[in-house]
Amino acid sequence: MVDTPQPHPARAPGTQVSAPRTLDRSALERVLARAAELQASTAEPDEPGLSEEQLVAIAREVGIAPEHVRQALAEERTRPSAIQTEGALSELVGATRVAARRVIRGTAESVLAALDQWMQREELLQVKRQFPDRILWERRPGLATEFRRVLNVGGRGYHLSRAAEVGATVVPVDAGRVMVSLEADLTPTRQAYLIGAGVSAGGGAAATAVLAALGFVAYLAAVPVAGGITLGYFIARRHLPVVSRMQLALEQVLDRIERGETPRPSLLAGYAAGRFLP
Repeated sequence: MVDTPQPHPARAPGTQVSAPRTLDRSALERVLARAAELQASTAEPDEPGLSEEQLVAIAREVGIAPEHVRQALAEERTRPSAIQTEGALSELVGATRVAARRVIRGTAESVLAALDQWMQREELLQVKRQFPDRILWERRPGLATEFRRVLNVGGRGYHLSRAAEVGATVVPVDAGRVMVSLEADLTPTRQAYLIGAGVSAGGGAAATAVLAALGFVAYLAAVPVAGGITLGYFIARRHLPVVSRMQLALEQVLDRIERGETPRPSLLAGYAAGRFLP
């Protein structure tokens, strides 16, 4: 027995077939972000994730260029995990960590080597720890270093030498570009300003307590504590310019590495090469 095709249901007169709905770029990004959030919330802890190549293939299916995905992956791998807003204290006196990131042409090895040379020769730093894709520097000790920093020899300011630690992470984006992330830890500097602010406020409170014990009227006794708190506030706020200068210093290092600038030769090396001879 041969099956006869069933007729399609008749449409009411005047009805039109609706075209498939399309999403603009903003809506697509929102939908994908929400879908990823839902997937993450329902995924099992031991469920395997996606490889980078799988992610590139999926993104290509939805019209996202592979080079953009690879740059986003590089940014994720170099994202400073320790940097956070730290709440109201960070807004008031400045953060404890600053960072700068940029895509630069070159290989990971050459860019990391250029960064190391620049940090040691121009920023008065020395290597603290070194990994295949990351270097940590710290302030170089010694009287010669302190002499150059205090007298600002060369006119650079040496702001990075005030950091407890400076780090660089370099991750390839493609064959000819890398993502460079620089970070600077200012925790000791901020702590020093906060301690100074606390000493000022505490000294004012102690003076107020003494005046109150001696029988001074309330408005006169309150003058020292008010003055101490006000002075402490301005002492703590002195950390904000340090944060701004440190941020600028990181960006300037990236500028120079991007332009291919090399550190200036030392005076001893210059004489050895005959550059400063008449």
